[in-house]
Amino acid sequence: MASGLVALLDDVATIAKLAAASLDDVSAAAGKATTKATGVVIDDTAVTPRYVVGLAPERELPIIGKIAWGSLKNKLFLLLPAALLLTAFAPFLITPLLMIGGSYLAFEGTEKIAEKLLHDHEHHDKLLEAVADPQELEKMQVGGAIRTDLILSAEIMAIALAELDHLSLVTTGFALAAVALAITAGVYGAVALIVKLDDIGLHMSRRQNASARSIGETLVRVVPSVLATLATVGTAAMLWVGGGILLHGLEELHIATIIPETVHHLAEMAAHAAGPLAGFVGWFVNALGAAIFGFLIGGIIVLVVRQFVKHPEDLVVD
Repeated sequence: MASGLVALLDDVATIAKLAAASLDDVSAAAGKATTKATGVVIDDTAVTPRYVVGLAPERELPIIGKIAWGSLKNKLFLLLPAALLLTAFAPFLITPLLMIGGSYLAFEGTEKIAEKLLHDHEHHDKLLEAVADPQELEKMQVGGAIRTDLILSAEIMAIALAELDHLSLVTTGFALAAVALAITAGVYGAVALIVKLDDIGLHMSRRQNASARSIGETLVRVVPSVLATLATVGTAAMLWVGGGILLHGLEELHIATIIPETVHHLAEMAAHAAGPLAGFVGWFVNALGAAIFGFLIGGIIVLVVRQFVKHPEDLVVD
């Protein structure tokens, strides 16, 4: 699933080219932006299916449609104008804002780990079970999903904006709009497929054809594992991307540069010793270093938040 999302994000560069005056510039910039945003998009895809849990199966796709529409409105009517204002009047704020977003991503990933270890998620599950009115539950789920998506979408748009800073204001606007449309369609298309995989499997398991029945039964068995794996990948991606944004921000602002320099140095040493696997090993050590740094920063934030918030898991709806 993660590889499919990476392929989707690579396509964003092609779509962005259609909206840009400078095809080469936009394709290169959007390619970098989508690569850096991959972890955020994986988490967005991993989070959303949980919002249809406990709701009627026939309402799953309409609910996902509502969330997707809310996400697109967030990107086009709130985040895109804000991004263009930043580009025009306060470009120096982009890196600090990215670091704030990276800190939140690190907090989110670390808080999810804390939830699993401390079983804090049971509190949120009990709150949902206490809502008797299906329409009210649906309204709560959609509202919570859109609020969470706003944070993730803001980070995606900020990452994209940082890679488009060399383009004109109009070109940047068209490119960001193209990225927003492509990512929203891809994420929620994937979510719709994930949510309906078990229904597809159940339908196929009742077919007369033995091969179809076998595929259907396999889908029914593996879908829960797919969702669990995707959630784990999303958590890891949050730590990797959040930590990576923070390390890059430290370099850009020339603050505590020994930290990112150490991570890069270790990655170079590991790559040098890996021979033909140098490229992969170098990337992996960099990603691991970013994830560890993200976990450390996220852990500090989690400790602070838990001093003031009784149920901090409510801040990270998953």
